[in-house]
Amino acid sequence: MRIVPFIITTVVTTALVFALNKQWGTIPPMGKFLHPQYGFWQNAEPSSQSFDANLIFADIKGKADVYFDDRLVPHVFAENDEDLYFIQGYLHAKFRLFQMDLQTKAAEGRASEIAGPKAINYDREQRRLGMKYAAENAMKEIDKDPASKLLFDAYTKGVNAYIGTLKESNLPLEYKLLNFKPEKWTNLRTALLLKMMAKMLSSGTESDLAYTNAKSVFIPDELKKMYPQVPDSLMPIIPKGTAFEKPGIMPIAPLSADSIYINNNEIVTAKEISKPDINNGSNNWVVAGSKTQSGAPILSNDPHLELSLPSIWYEMQLQTPTSNTYGVSLPGSPFVIIGFNDSIAWGVTNSQRDVKDYYQIKFRDDKTKEEYWFDSAWKKSELRIETINVKGGSTVFDTVAYTVFGPVMFDKSFSDTLKGGRSLAVRWTAHDPSNEGMTFYKLNRAKNYDDYTEAIKTFESPGQNFVFASKAGDIAIWQQGKFPARWDRQGLFVMPGEDSSYMWQGFIPQVENPHSKNPERGYLQSANQRPVDSTYPYFIPGSYITERGVTIEKYLSGMNNITPADMMKLQNNYFNTLAEDAKPILLQFLREADLNAAEKKYLDIFKSWDLMATPDSKGQTVYQCWYDQLEIGIWKDDLSKTKPMSPWPNEETTMEWLKRDTAFKFIDDINTPQIETLYDIVTTALKNASAELAKKESEGKLEWTKFKNPTVYHLLKDALPAFARKGLNIGGNNNIINAVTHSHGPSWRMVVQLSSPTEAYGVYPGGQSGNPGSKYYDDYIDKWVEGKYNKLWFMRDGDRMDKNIKWTMKFNKG
Repeated sequence: MRIVPFIITTVVTTALVFALNKQWGTIPPMGKFLHPQYGFWQNAEPSSQSFDANLIFADIKGKADVYFDDRLVPHVFAENDEDLYFIQGYLHAKFRLFQMDLQTKAAEGRASEIAGPKAINYDREQRRLGMKYAAENAMKEIDKDPASKLLFDAYTKGVNAYIGTLKESNLPLEYKLLNFKPEKWTNLRTALLLKMMAKMLSSGTESDLAYTNAKSVFIPDELKKMYPQVPDSLMPIIPKGTAFEKPGIMPIAPLSADSIYINNNEIVTAKEISKPDINNGSNNWVVAGSKTQSGAPILSNDPHLELSLPSIWYEMQLQTPTSNTYGVSLPGSPFVIIGFNDSIAWGVTNSQRDVKDYYQIKFRDDKTKEEYWFDSAWKKSELRIETINVKGGSTVFDTVAYTVFGPVMFDKSFSDTLKGGRSLAVRWTAHDPSNEGMTFYKLNRAKNYDDYTEAIKTFESPGQNFVFASKAGDIAIWQQGKFPARWDRQGLFVMPGEDSSYMWQGFIPQVENPHSKNPERGYLQSANQRPVDSTYPYFIPGSYITERGVTIEKYLSGMNNITPADMMKLQNNYFNTLAEDAKPILLQFLREADLNAAEKKYLDIFKSWDLMATPDSKGQTVYQCWYDQLEIGIWKDDLSKTKPMSPWPNEETTMEWLKRDTAFKFIDDINTPQIETLYDIVTTALKNASAELAKKESEGKLEWTKFKNPTVYHLLKDALPAFARKGLNIGGNNNIINAVTHSHGPSWRMVVQLSSPTEAYGVYPGGQSGNPGSKYYDDYIDKWVEGKYNKLWFMRDGDRMDKNIKWTMKFNKG
């Protein structure tokens, strides 16, 4: 009878071994995950963790040391550039490998390999947008320059050197949770990361599909009112009154533009699955020594992106005998992206320019897509068979046709199909061969204004506003990118693609891109607004944001004897410029007698509000809910005439029309027999807002920070909620200088005074380590929330014994 318990024990043991080593849905193999020697326990980093190391690699050519300070910021000292970027790649991988891996897989359209079937359409869209195609074209440009290729090769070798040291036990925690392993790095993956940044910052700045639908029901004059090119309140990046040269290229509209383009009323139902956040923007400004207490220029920058853990940025210093640079880098790419060196400082904001257009394609056979009609003949398509491997599912194959414009993003075979089965190709500047990385290599080494202009002139996509200051006293800003020269309204809507007449006719010459140097007023600023006033000789559509630029202009124009502390205070400013304009109009056109007691309570809160969107502000919450309802009351009835709904005019447009004409036509609700006035809309808006406010108040969420719940999510968001930081006590909004929304905002704040020595400060909402088990995972967040900064230690060669050094990592040739 002893055999029976033996059999039972054997069966149970076998079943447990099988169960614990098999992935069940999203649950990782628990045997491996819980294993004491190589499971998740190994990712718990002790607070006394040492980062000292003595490393030997065959690819190291000289002596190199990395000195970590008490914030785990590496100060890299190398004898040559190859070793410098080898080490940068190694450090990026050591502290941010999963982040690099996930972001480049997503860029390439390989998210299904990790997330399973739910990511298939996302992957199809990435491939149909031509993300890998764009990266391959970038690689052609990188590879044809031997010096450039050498640097990217060195970086890649450094990443792979670290990957080669990994064992099961020290794999980043996310790999254990998701049950996959990192793969070798390549230069192409770095190019993919940079193209993902291009998508985030330039693919979301057009609304061609939505505007095409709006055009089907609104006449041209109405469209201009709803979506104006030059706002009344614009404070452009380039100071008003600047004289512009005669245009070097003058594009001409086709004779058929009115008949088959402007007056074409067909709609589209295509919609991008992963359209980037329109608020991907930033602030930067620079003040000349004439306005500062020290007499030296001060440069400030805070790029606004989706906030994440690990942070998008990795702080570091890179030094060789010929260069010394400090700032933030992008894990997955070499160089410092925003920062300063011994001579200059620079920063970037997004241009918001439209550099992506759609063209309607006519295939001979919609199924095979082998030929399309172009210039009176059938032209061969280039067909790419995309293979999408799906975790827990069947492999998906997708045929993408490439045309003279670019890839056909939407056609009958894609899930987000067009009405009538039409096909759309996408023309995007990010597809063109370019090498944006070398701009930053040159900026890292720039000594003066001429070096700065030489560095940025080949930067193509995404268009950026490069702000500059030097110890020589110069300040400047240059909107740099490869921008199509367009005829009026070209590219606002889907264009005919059956011949070459609607193709871009060239690009705005680089020297004519908006720029300014040493203006008499002593400051320059950009905050994603339109860069120039109406006198600029080119049509430059985009998704511009006006209000922050107005606020910054207001403050800088009145400031003198400026210090770095003043600039830090300005970066954390909560003043609501739009509400300053809105408040008198809302109060003037409110029928207060029609309000009940609860509604009057919220009105009283609004009346006493100081226009500051502070964390504890109830007035900001009342204002935002009221203004949102006002916009619904004005626009929703008209915008709903199309399916899908036409795009909402921005907040500034609504306010400018109310200031200009309180009886403008869109105030009336077309769905009712009576004619509504602004009194009706404003009063109804407050009543509707009060219902939402009462609900929020009952939940304890009337204070602004509790209403919007600022959160820094892990990159996997809802999949790993325990790794997020929620309920942060911070105010602001997207149109306020401190542009924090629910999960979006200043991803790095930097202030640099170009004095001798350089005085610099910075902070980002995260930490240096990507390991959730490390105390360096999110240790900057509280300081960022409080509006405080870290002083940036610009280490010198003679500081190798300094008390700021906590750990040393030595790299030696093997």
